[in-house]
Amino acid sequence: MAATAVVWQPRDDGLAEICSLLEQQISPSSVVDKSQIWKQLQHFSQFPDFNNYLVFILVRAEGKSVEVRQAAGLLLKNNLRGAYPSMAQENQKYIKSELLPCLGAADRNIRTTVGTIISVIVNIEGVSGWHELLPALVTCLDSNDLNHMDGAMDALSKICEDIPHVLDTEVPGLAERPINIFLPRLFQFFQSPHASLRKLALGSVNQYIIIMPAALYNSMDKYLQGLFVLANDPVAEVRKLVCAAFVHLTEVLPSSIEPYLRNVMEYMLQVNNDPDEEVCLEACEFWSAYCDAQLPPENLKEFLPGLIPVLLANMAYADDDESLLDAEEDESQPDRDQDLKPRFHTSRLHGSEDFDDDDDDSFNVWNLRKCSAAAIDILSNVFGDEILPAIMPLIQTNLSASGDDAWKQREAAVLALGAISEGCMNGLYPHLSEAIDIHQHANALFLQIVAFLLPLLDDKFPLIRSISCWTLSRFGKYLIQESGNPKGYEQFERVLMGLLRRLLDTNKRVQEAACSAFATVEEDAAEELVPHLGVILQHLMCAFGKYQRRNLRIVYDAIGTLADSVRGELNKPAYLDILMPPLVAKWQQLSNSDKDLFPLLECFTSISQALGVGFAPFAQPVFQRCMDIIQLQQLAKVDPSSAGAQYDREFIVCSLDLLSGLAEGLGSGIESLVSQSNLRDLLLNCCIDEAPDVRQSAFALMGDLARVFPVYLQPRLLDFLEIASQQLSANLNRENLSVANNACWAIGELAVKVRQEVSPIVAKVVSSLGLILQHGEGVNKALVENSAITLGRLAWIRPDLVAPHMEHFMKPWCMALSMVRDDIEKEDAFRGLCAVVKVNPSGGVSSLVFICQAIASWHEIRSEDVQNEVSQVLNGYKHMLGNSWAECLSALDPPVKERLARYQV
Repeated sequence: MAATAVVWQPRDDGLAEICSLLEQQISPSSVVDKSQIWKQLQHFSQFPDFNNYLVFILVRAEGKSVEVRQAAGLLLKNNLRGAYPSMAQENQKYIKSELLPCLGAADRNIRTTVGTIISVIVNIEGVSGWHELLPALVTCLDSNDLNHMDGAMDALSKICEDIPHVLDTEVPGLAERPINIFLPRLFQFFQSPHASLRKLALGSVNQYIIIMPAALYNSMDKYLQGLFVLANDPVAEVRKLVCAAFVHLTEVLPSSIEPYLRNVMEYMLQVNNDPDEEVCLEACEFWSAYCDAQLPPENLKEFLPGLIPVLLANMAYADDDESLLDAEEDESQPDRDQDLKPRFHTSRLHGSEDFDDDDDDSFNVWNLRKCSAAAIDILSNVFGDEILPAIMPLIQTNLSASGDDAWKQREAAVLALGAISEGCMNGLYPHLSEAIDIHQHANALFLQIVAFLLPLLDDKFPLIRSISCWTLSRFGKYLIQESGNPKGYEQFERVLMGLLRRLLDTNKRVQEAACSAFATVEEDAAEELVPHLGVILQHLMCAFGKYQRRNLRIVYDAIGTLADSVRGELNKPAYLDILMPPLVAKWQQLSNSDKDLFPLLECFTSISQALGVGFAPFAQPVFQRCMDIIQLQQLAKVDPSSAGAQYDREFIVCSLDLLSGLAEGLGSGIESLVSQSNLRDLLLNCCIDEAPDVRQSAFALMGDLARVFPVYLQPRLLDFLEIASQQLSANLNRENLSVANNACWAIGELAVKVRQEVSPIVAKVVSSLGLILQHGEGVNKALVENSAITLGRLAWIRPDLVAPHMEHFMKPWCMALSMVRDDIEKEDAFRGLCAVVKVNPSGGVSSLVFICQAIASWHEIRSEDVQNEVSQVLNGYKHMLGNSWAECLSALDPPVKERLARYQV
């Protein structure tokens, strides 16, 4: 007789105990010690069949409340995430066999919990590890029983959301991919009379737009027809998903909607005014997506007169916008911890600034107002002044709306002016030739707008004051262009003083807007600020003394930006007497583990670079503090209790960057600070840290020390060079690109100082740099340029080691050098180029056109010896090639030939 498999059964006492714990865990009573219950449940998790009890309670404990059964299911889900792979196979089988019959449970909360657990298991073992799953889902979907269809659809939608690719792969035993089985059924559900099924089906298909499997691509017409059927669905969530589908298709596969473009645009305009705000928001995303997809602008043009009024109306604050509550906050109210936005320090980077910045607004809630303003902004950039006839009358009407109850319309009009300020500047700001006095154009719309905005800085409504700060900052760069004219300069000064006045507003929201706006104007105005430095510093330090923690961070940023903008002009005793004492007092007040140090460290970095040797009186305590912070954090990393602080690598990154600022500012004056310190060993540790941002800042400091005090690195020179060279052959993903960039730059800086001592790493580094240059399109401009320069510096020092390999990288190297701006680093690189060509002239023949283009990229070579070497290379090739030289020249563009003419070739 065949043995019958023994089905697992719970013990009654164990079941009762676990149910009792779950009941107490979800009880609202404050008498129950929840942490104790959690510990007991964690203790039970160590028993091999504990998860069997949980699935039993979820599926079969019908005498218990739904809440208890759901709590068991959620605990099971969390347990499986970590424990499933190591569970006994019979327990895995038991759990899976119990879940499937429960897909059609009568209670929807139970069904959705089962769907979540199924998705977790599929995430771990795919669908091929659970042969019964797909047939069970198909049976439920085809059952015509609402509970079974809803349960299966819920599970399927979670799989599509979390792991869409698993349904678009070959599964052993199946004739076709699962997506081919499910997609027709999902399309069928688009027409279901049950809103929950329509919503889940559409949401599931939408998940596949990004990965666009062949099954969806080949069914595109059916999908689009289904979207049009659902376009006016009575349920807002379905309409929102229809909008999302059109937006994603526009971003991913714009050609798919082109035949239906007019219908889609008419629909999007209609639902941009939907009674449901979330539907409006999703529809509003379409206009930016359309412009980004570079679809024909003329198709959109005819919709502008209808679209712009809708966008402008949606830019007014909604009654429930959380900003309306924030706007009432007086400066005397202390900030709560939740008011402090997460902050992101950007590690120091050498080279072209072409890395994407984090969006400062990432913490803010994205809503219809912001989305509408972004759409107006992008439309103004696409259509320029063509949108002014449609938008300016509306803006003017809203601006002239009187009465307190119309303040939101006035505020939205000011926001709109800021949004169009860049795209429509030609229309707002007529090109004034130098011959025309600006007095004749006092009525220019641009100057009228600025004159109109200035009084709004004193409006009684805080949100009008704050948006006026932002909009004026958007016009700042154009005002500065006109600061050479009396009228333009007067306006610039009025804006400057108006923003400074608002820095000292009593409303926190206005303080924040004014300070951010002022930082923007500082970047645009740069040296134009110098005559006003005294009054600027007085206002900034007054704000520094009165702001709460959140806005204080923005003041630090404004001070740092000021230092970056005016540089050495700040180095005057009268200015330093205003600036430094409050900063030093704050510096002394904060402990080494206080996160409020971050923005202060960043601020000091900018000040130390700006003041140069003028920072010397403050340098010693700042240097020592940075060292203490790095040492404390390196201890906290291995032993937080001894350190008395939790590890946070941002302390290390900010401290390394400030030390770099000191090295750059003090130059060789850094010697007295570092020579007796253990910075060398700390820095070496940071160069091998697992966190990319720590390594990035460490290599920046290594390069800065190499420039000003290379002898300090000498005792561990080969260690530094070896570790830096390893970064160039690492996996160059987005995180590591910036590390490789700084390591590459640091090797080049060290090479020109220690010369022959870099020899042991030359071959390895040249090989890595050659690969980076050959795959330049896969990295970024900064790394390509630094690779070209460092390769040139190594070639200059050891041409004998580099020349044998030059054929492998000569073409991309020369192309990269053509993009480098004229400076000393480019001169070094060309010394190397000339040196390897002299050692191995035949290695450069196949790339001669590119060598000529690189030489022609110079506007002027200031170094006489580099000029002579370049001339020798060209004349050497002319002599070597004889009659073929003319053939080479004929392949060059006329401007290149023209520039080479100066070398008499």
